[in-house]
Amino acid sequence: MNHHTILIYDGSFDGFLTCIFTVYEQRIITPIIRNESESNNQLFTTSETIITDKIKSRRVWKGIKTKIIPSQQKILFNAFLSEIKGVENTLLAYIQNLFNTQKSNLIDYGNKDILKINQVAKMVGREKHRMEAFVRFKKTKDGIFVATVEPDFNVLPLITHHFKDRYADQKWLIYDIKRAYGIYYDLHKVDIITLDFFSKLNTSISKDSYADSELGFQHLWQTYFNNVNIKSRKNLKLHTQHLPKRYWKYLIEKNDI
Repeated sequence: MNHHTILIYDGSFDGFLTCIFTVYEQRIITPIIRNESESNNQLFTTSETIITDKIKSRRVWKGIKTKIIPSQQKILFNAFLSEIKGVENTLLAYIQNLFNTQKSNLIDYGNKDILKINQVAKMVGREKHRMEAFVRFKKTKDGIFVATVEPDFNVLPLITHHFKDRYADQKWLIYDIKRAYGIYYDLHKVDIITLDFFSKLNTSISKDSYADSELGFQHLWQTYFNNVNIKSRKNLKLHTQHLPKRYWKYLIEKNDI
């Protein structure tokens, strides 16, 4: 019977890479990496809490960079952001395979772990693009444009540059209700913040917080949308393929003011 060692980490990417470092440093034969937010229902295991160490995580990331091309680095990071249960251990197998083989520009899709990570990364990438397309801001009285989202995957780190570049001249906040944190741009830099204001019961700002012009702009947008919508050519099946219903709650044109 293999006695597994469970490495418990804080859920961060640096924490995950620190776990990878620990696996090699301690020469752990049968490791299991687990987010501290998950419960442990496995018998015959030893648990060790891993403290995130950025020096160790950077060493691991530097080692990974010497083995793979930049596009593969992106795939690895995107897959981690999926938060799919057990993805850390698939990534561990992926990384161990990297360290055991010569660097190559070719991706071995015959390896089940590599195939799985690439499939998951594509799912995360699609969610990233959808968030970039479907986020709708509402201007508040203090001049900040606020949007709330609940993506399937943790894509805020992936959409930061898009919104910083596109809306560089205004303050904005995109808040992930599901994960209870947001990214805030103050015209100079983007910070990660947490707010007590938002919760699963309170998922958006109230109309009382809108800037005076906000309702007018929302009404104008809805009027435009209704006028360009050709009812005789309506294809709901095709529409929901390109715009799944779970995103409708973000869209002003799909909701009453």
